[in-house]
Amino acid sequence: MARPLQHPSTPSGAHTATRPATDFAAARGLGRLGGFCARHATAVIVAWLLVLVAALAGRHLAAPTFSDQVSLPGTASHTGADLLATSMPEAGRPGGKVVFHTNSGAIADQRSALERTLADLRDLPHVTAVSAPVTSVDGRTAYTAVSFDEQLKNLGHDYTGRLDKATGPARAAGFGVAYGGDLDQVVRARADDKLSEGVGLVTALVILLLAFGSVLAALLPLVTALIGVGVGLGIVGIVATTCSFATSATTLASMIGLGVGIDYALFLTTRFRQDLIDGRDPADAAARTAHTSGRAVLVAAFTVAVAMLSLYACGLTFIGKIGLAATLAVVVTAAAALTLVPAALGLVGRRIDRFGLRRPVGEGTDGQNRYADLVARRPWTFLAVGVAVLGVCSLPLLSMRLGHVDAGADRPGSSTRTAYDWLAHADGQGFGVGANGPIVTVVDVGGARSPVDRITADLTTALRTIPGVAAFTPVKASADGRILVTTLTPTTGPQDAATGDLLATLSGRTLPKALHGTGAKAYLTGTVAGQADFRDTVGERLPVVIGIVLVLAFLLLMTVFRSLVIPFKAVVLNLCTTAASYGVLVAVFQWGWGDSLLGLSEPVPIESYVPMMMFAIVFGLSMDYEVFLLSRISEAWHRTGDNRLAVGEGLSATARVISAAAFIMTAVFLSFTASPTVVVKMLALGLAISVIVDATVVRLILVPSAMFLMGRANWWIPRRLDRVLPRLHA
Repeated sequence: MARPLQHPSTPSGAHTATRPATDFAAARGLGRLGGFCARHATAVIVAWLLVLVAALAGRHLAAPTFSDQVSLPGTASHTGADLLATSMPEAGRPGGKVVFHTNSGAIADQRSALERTLADLRDLPHVTAVSAPVTSVDGRTAYTAVSFDEQLKNLGHDYTGRLDKATGPARAAGFGVAYGGDLDQVVRARADDKLSEGVGLVTALVILLLAFGSVLAALLPLVTALIGVGVGLGIVGIVATTCSFATSATTLASMIGLGVGIDYALFLTTRFRQDLIDGRDPADAAARTAHTSGRAVLVAAFTVAVAMLSLYACGLTFIGKIGLAATLAVVVTAAAALTLVPAALGLVGRRIDRFGLRRPVGEGTDGQNRYADLVARRPWTFLAVGVAVLGVCSLPLLSMRLGHVDAGADRPGSSTRTAYDWLAHADGQGFGVGANGPIVTVVDVGGARSPVDRITADLTTALRTIPGVAAFTPVKASADGRILVTTLTPTTGPQDAATGDLLATLSGRTLPKALHGTGAKAYLTGTVAGQADFRDTVGERLPVVIGIVLVLAFLLLMTVFRSLVIPFKAVVLNLCTTAASYGVLVAVFQWGWGDSLLGLSEPVPIESYVPMMMFAIVFGLSMDYEVFLLSRISEAWHRTGDNRLAVGEGLSATARVISAAAFIMTAVFLSFTASPTVVVKMLALGLAISVIVDATVVRLILVPSAMFLMGRANWWIPRRLDRVLPRLHA
C-alpha cells in the first residue's frame, strides 16, 4: 500500500513565530532588486507611471501604421506580380472594386448618377484608373475596378471618407454602395477590442477575489498588469512607425501581455502572502518573493520570448513581426512583475488582507494536500484519464485544412461583406462567388521557342476544358510582347477547398502541359494565388519553427532543473496540449460546431498562419505553468531528496494558484472571441482552450502522475553533462 504524503503544516490564521529577518540568498540578484523596490516603493511606482505616460504619448505622436500585406519573394505569385508590374503596369497596380446595387429597377436607369460617381472617383488622390462599369445579367448589380498609384495600406482608414463622398451621387440616386477586393485594407477599421479587454478584466477581478479573498490582494495583480501592458502597447506603437505590424498584432500583444502580466503578479503575490503568514517582515518577504518566484517569472518570460521570436525562423517577416509585438509586451510585463509588483507589495505590506472577504489561507490547503495524496496513490489512473482527454480533443486535428478566411466571413452589414455578397449572388461575366477571388495567369514568353499565337491558342484551349473555371478573359499580350495575361473566375469562393484544388491543378498539370516544349512559363498571381503560396510556405517552414522551439525549451529546462527526463516530459506534454487546442479549433471553425456563438455565419478554414502562431504562443505560455510547478517541486527535492514528497509538496503548494492563474488567462482570452476579426477569434479560443487544458489536465494530472511513477529518475542527468552546464535557477 502506498504511503501517504507528509505535508508541512501551514497555519491559515495568525502569523507563526517570526523567522530570521533576512535570507542570505534573498540578498542577491533578483532578491536584492525586489528588496530595493519594496523599500523605495513610492519612487518605483512613480517611475513606472511616468514611463506609462511617456509610452502612451509617444504612441499617439508616432501615429503607427498596421498592414496585413505579405510579400513572398521567389514564389510564383510574387514572380507573376513582378512581371505584370514591369510589362503591364496598369494591370499590376493596387486596386479594389466599388460595387453598386439596387433593389428596384436597374443600374442603367440612373446612368447619369453613375457617371458622376465614376468621374468623382477618378478625381480622388492616388487614383490612376477607373474602369467602365461591369453590369450583371439582371442589371441590378454593377462594379467598377479602381486602380491606385499607392499601396492601399498607406492610404489609411480616413480615405474611406473620400470614397464615401465620391460615391455620394450614386447613393443619392438610391443605389447601395460597398467596397470590395483589396479596398478592405482601407475601409476595414482596425478592430476596437476595448470591450473585450473590459470583460476580461472584470472576470479576472472576480477570480482574483475568489482566490485571495481580499480586495487589495485582488487589485494588486490587476493594476500592475495593466500598467505593464500599457507601457508595452505604447512601445509596440512606437516601434510600428519603423516596423509595420499586422493589424492583429496589438490585439495579440494586449491579450498575451494582460494574461501573463496578471499571472506573474498572481504568483508573486501568492508567495508574498505565504511569507507574511510564515512571519516574515514585508520588505524581506518581498525580497524573498523576488528571489524565489521572481526567478520562475524570469525563466517563464524568457521562454515565452524565445518561443515568440522563433517565429522569425519561418522566414516570413509578417509572422515574425507579430511575434516581436507579443515579445515586447511580455518583456515589459515581466519587468513590471519583477520591479513594480515588489514595490506595490512593499507599500501595501501586511495591509494586503485588510479588506478581506474571508480569512487568508496559505499555499497548501487541506483540500490540495488530499488531492496530491490521491494522485500519489493512483498515478496510473490519473495518467490514463489525462491521456484519454487529450486524445479525444486532438482527433479533429487529422482533418485540419489551412486556408484564408475571406470577406464572406466578415460581419454581416459591413461594407466588405456586403460587396462580397452582391458580387457572389449576381449572374454574368465577372460575377458569381468566384469573382471575389479571381486568379490572374501570367505567361512569360520572353524566352519562348514557339510562336506567341500558338501559345495563346494552346492556353485558351486548355483553360476551356478545365473544370472549376466559370469564365476567363481573352488571353492578351502586353505592349512589350513579354507576357500574356488572362484572368480566371473560379466557380467557387476564395476560401473554398475546391479553389485551392483548382490552383494546384492549374500550376501542377494544366499550364505546364499546355506550355510544354514552348519555352514559355506560367505563373498564377493575384490575391488568392498569393494566399495559397503563403499557406504553402507556412506549411513548409512550420517544422523548422517547431524544431527550434522544442530544442531551445529542452535545453533551457535541462539547464535550470538539471535533468534530462523533466525537459523531455515537458516537451512531449506541451506538444499534446498544442494538438488538443488545434483539434478544438478544427471542430469549432472548420466543422462549424458552435460557430454561431462566435458570430460566424459559416464554417471557415483555419487561417494559414494561426497554427504556427499558436504553437509558439501555446508552448511559451504552457511553459509558464511548467516552470512554476517544477520550481516548487525542485525546491522540495533539493531540500528533502524525496521525489514522492517533493512532487506532492509542489503540487499542493501550486495547485490553487495555477488553477486561478489559468482561469484568469482563459477568461482574458475568451473575452477576445468577441472581436470582429476572425483570426483574433481563432487565436483567442485556441489559446483559451490550450491554457485551461494545460493547467488542469497536464499540470494537475499528467505531470504529477508521471513524476510519481518515474521516481528518482526524474532528476537523472549524466555527471559530465551536469558539470559543463551553466548554473541557472528557477
